[in-house]
Amino acid sequence: MKIFKLGKEFEAVCESKSTRYGFRHVATLIQNGHDTGKKAKCCYYNRTWESFEFQTVLEQLIHKNFEEKEQKKIFEKNISEVKTYEK
Repeated sequence: MKIFKLGKEFEAVCESKSTRYGFRHVATLIQNGHDTGKKAKCCYYNRTWESFEFQTVLEQLIHKNFEEKEQKKIFEKNISEVKTYEK
């Protein structure tokens, strides 16, 4: 499990899980330490060619749950700098 700091209030908890045909990445949105119940997932059959682990699922989580363009840009910048810690 990895936790990505998106901003002051928001974090994303990311996990990799095995599936029958490959694996999937699941990201859960956390606001002020509380689970919002908002999730995103990406399924893979072999491997992923992301710049860093969980990149695609994090981008999906941001685009799916935030409407304001400036906020999206800030969160994307934060994840591109890979501010994470493992739990």
